[in-house]
Amino acid sequence: MRTTVDLERSLLERLRREALRRRVPFKHLLNKLLRESLEPRPAGPAAYRCPTFAMGTPGPAVDLTKALALAAALEDDEIARELQLRK
Repeated sequence: MRTTVDLERSLLERLRREALRRRVPFKHLLNKLLRESLEPRPAGPAAYRCPTFAMGTPGPAVDLTKALALAAALEDDEIARELQLRK
């Protein structure tokens, strides 16, 4: 069907260049682009949900805010144990 449409000059030039690049008639490219823009878009894939698994106790058995003090105490215990072994 024939109709008249006023296109912006820059848009018309882009359409003509694209039709030449694709080696298709101008009206086929215009119809294809209009059809694609008016068709409803299919919904994208559902968001991926990473499975989670319970790993025992709900929280750490040690207060992690005092981790440096705990590390120092463990290191002191190890040094004392090594000193006892050297007797």
